[in-house]
Amino acid sequence: MKIGVFSILPDLAADPAVVARHAEALGFASYWVPDHIILPVNYSTPYPGNPGGGPDPDYLWQMPDPLIALMRAATATTTLEVGTAVLLVPERHPLHLAKEIASLDAFSNGRFHFGIGAGWNKEESEIMGGDFEHRWSQVKEAVAVMKACWTQEAAGHQGRYYQFPPVRCYPKPAQQPHPPVYMGGIMFGNEWAKRVFHRIVDWGDGWLPVIREVSQLSDGLEQLHTLCEARGRDPASLRITVLGAEGQWRKRAELDALFAAGAEQVTLWLKSRTADDMRRELDALARALIPA
Repeated sequence: MKIGVFSILPDLAADPAVVARHAEALGFASYWVPDHIILPVNYSTPYPGNPGGGPDPDYLWQMPDPLIALMRAATATTTLEVGTAVLLVPERHPLHLAKEIASLDAFSNGRFHFGIGAGWNKEESEIMGGDFEHRWSQVKEAVAVMKACWTQEAAGHQGRYYQFPPVRCYPKPAQQPHPPVYMGGIMFGNEWAKRVFHRIVDWGDGWLPVIREVSQLSDGLEQLHTLCEARGRDPASLRITVLGAEGQWRKRAELDALFAAGAEQVTLWLKSRTADDMRRELDALARALIPA
């Protein structure tokens, strides 16, 4: 039963080294960051995190590179796990990404968790080379490329999106066979998007859902377990980390209910914007949530 933290702006004001070191000292298990390489000035796609309308939050275009932020956090700590929540895979070439992730995992001694997404912003995705209309097909192929790079001495690929002859890609990650690959999940109305469960069971390692209530986690896990049984996969091989939205899961009873429902870890969204404020926020959260 782990409690992690999520920093929406791991930038100079909220230095990942300072925040992560303090979180580790207080007993938090992990530190997660988001991803947007760029954000177009004008775009047509509604931001899913802003259902009420109005201007989208400014943090969408202020995020530093997640892997560099996590390397800074990992260097400042010794046991704290680090992860992306989530990295937008279609916006990077998988050979470059495979090397960056393997390097981070090796330097951190196997502490990296790879939360992935396909992106919601059509214009952003296309500027960065993504096939937005078929983005999850592109993600699946990119992940296959990365896994081959992480596990094989030399890997080549001839696919729809990526083609290259056998290449050597080193270092290899510390985790074997590779860092765990998590996929997010958001409910549409009262139903989970069914395809995410198929992706997780077929080629993923974990689920990173955003939920409003514990029953949604239970419902999703039931569907995952049913699908695992049909595909011959052990449900215990999947890691379940609930990604808290802003202000969620701030009471011990709420966390206990999530753990009882099957969560391995719950991450808390840090609302503060500076390192000093985040340390104070972490102190308060630790007093309320982490047993002495």
